[in-house]
Amino acid sequence: MIPGLWGQGTDWIRGHYTKYEFRVPVRDGVKLHTTVYKPKDGEQKYPFLIQRTPYSCSPYGVDNYASRLGPSEEFSKSGYIFVCQDVRGRHESEGVFDEMRPHGGAVSESTDTYDTVEWLVKNVEGNNGKAGIVGISYPGFYAAASIPGAHPALVAASPQAPMVDLFRGDDSFHNGAFMLAANFGFYRFFVEHKEPQRPAQERSGGFEFGTPDQYDFYLRMGPLSNSNEKYFKFRNPYWTANLQHTSFDEFWKARNLEPHLREAFRGSGPAVLVVGGWFDAEDLQGPLRLFNAANGKGTVTLVMGPWVHGGWARGDGSSLGQVRFGVKTGEYFRQNIQFPFFEHYLKGKGEWGGMAAWVFQTGVNEWRQYGTWPPREAERKTLYFGAEGKLGFAAPQAAEGFDEYVSDPAKPVPFTSKVGPGVPQTYMVDDQRQAGSRPDVLVYQTEPLEEDVTIGGPLKARLWASTSGTDSDWIVKLIDVYPANAPEVGGYQQLVRGEPFRGRFWKSMEKAEPLPPGEFVKIEYTLPDVLHTFRRGHRIMIQVQSTWFPLVDRNPQKFVASIPDTKAENFVKARQRVSRSTAMPSGLEVMVVR
Repeated sequence: MIPGLWGQGTDWIRGHYTKYEFRVPVRDGVKLHTTVYKPKDGEQKYPFLIQRTPYSCSPYGVDNYASRLGPSEEFSKSGYIFVCQDVRGRHESEGVFDEMRPHGGAVSESTDTYDTVEWLVKNVEGNNGKAGIVGISYPGFYAAASIPGAHPALVAASPQAPMVDLFRGDDSFHNGAFMLAANFGFYRFFVEHKEPQRPAQERSGGFEFGTPDQYDFYLRMGPLSNSNEKYFKFRNPYWTANLQHTSFDEFWKARNLEPHLREAFRGSGPAVLVVGGWFDAEDLQGPLRLFNAANGKGTVTLVMGPWVHGGWARGDGSSLGQVRFGVKTGEYFRQNIQFPFFEHYLKGKGEWGGMAAWVFQTGVNEWRQYGTWPPREAERKTLYFGAEGKLGFAAPQAAEGFDEYVSDPAKPVPFTSKVGPGVPQTYMVDDQRQAGSRPDVLVYQTEPLEEDVTIGGPLKARLWASTSGTDSDWIVKLIDVYPANAPEVGGYQQLVRGEPFRGRFWKSMEKAEPLPPGEFVKIEYTLPDVLHTFRRGHRIMIQVQSTWFPLVDRNPQKFVASIPDTKAENFVKARQRVSRSTAMPSGLEVMVVR
């Protein structure tokens, strides 16, 4: 559970639930610490609602009660047998922890979940023989990992912001580019020990940046090769693993849950409610990959709202930064989607008429339900780059033409104008005017729109680009430009979606290859889905750049065997060009919903 959630208080929980602690044995003899809160009402039988976590099931001790139970207040009032389990090797559980343990083999997170459900059903009295599992972020991964080979009693699963593929879009790498600030912040407190952690205290007090400006901190840190020398001291195996595995190698493939999910959805299994946030800075891709793995098979519903990481679990979800949604989206989800889903599948109450996708449409700020995702009525179109910074759906007519800029790793483009440590969650709707005013950022925009334009589904960047170096990053951003006279936010350039691509993977994510200097090559990659309406009078803007710091680590722009191991002298300026000719048109493919 995420700190900051609602809480009923320990006295209320103590008055309505009895707490137990068990050592649940799994098939290889390891015993997993498992906390169970059982309703004191002995006249009914209740389903299990399970969360498996690496973050601790504290407070420990049968006389020490939690201040909240379940995903929201509705659950504890309705009555469930709440289960929290420390995963193997963490805190009070035996065994060896493995980050995103590879699926398959003698034991896995799937087998641990299966054995846990089997034990609970047989040994905890008063259960109705049904179980559900829920979790956000890392616990979301464990919820997702329960789906392949699920126990027959596990009839409902809700992976929320789950990590599915760490290299291709979740926490660690995005299209080969290392997500520096987020990973540095996470791994400096996620250490290899078993004592109950206190993440809030460790995050705030366990490390001194020495400056309130993270841009300055990471720039002074220098190349990634300095991170272990200066800060981690080679004592954090998880951080080191990220620096050692910088391509889609066997390390990442073994931890990719997507193929196992795809296979699981071919058979019978639990009903699935997969949840994500359009503005989740950590695990936006995970929910989408999980949903796509189902490919229309099984009872799987995708929910995407205007939320940051885990934002649907706390607060009312009515705004983010300067963007106002005018709807209490968090409350709506908890009361009208999440709670009815589990009530229906675990207790047989009510109807569950969930469509394939239950998604919030930003821009017009309304919930939509679709029978397919992307929407069946969406039409593929391309927003093409034109001369003089023009953008439109008409393909370029010029036989020649390109735009250029000089990218300097010593002066990278900041990913946010906010000063402070960490990754501000509001960066995903940040005003992009500061970036657009720099000479190392290309800007293309439409004329003011004469009618609303709604884009729904994944985006695909198609760049014909060249560099004077032998390696380069390309960042493409889709932006909603508000009219100059818009109340309170006049001229605001709201980031709708942005995503990097590391050029060395222009042929394959599995093997890095240098870019041919001065030669135009096709750079093509997918950006995560959106459902956004650009309102009449607004403009659609696209920005292209080669640094996004320190969200993304700096590319030296000179091909080296390993970017994390390279030294400062290998970082060089490069002249970047983006073609906009008839033969080599650059743009962003979108799906226009009519």
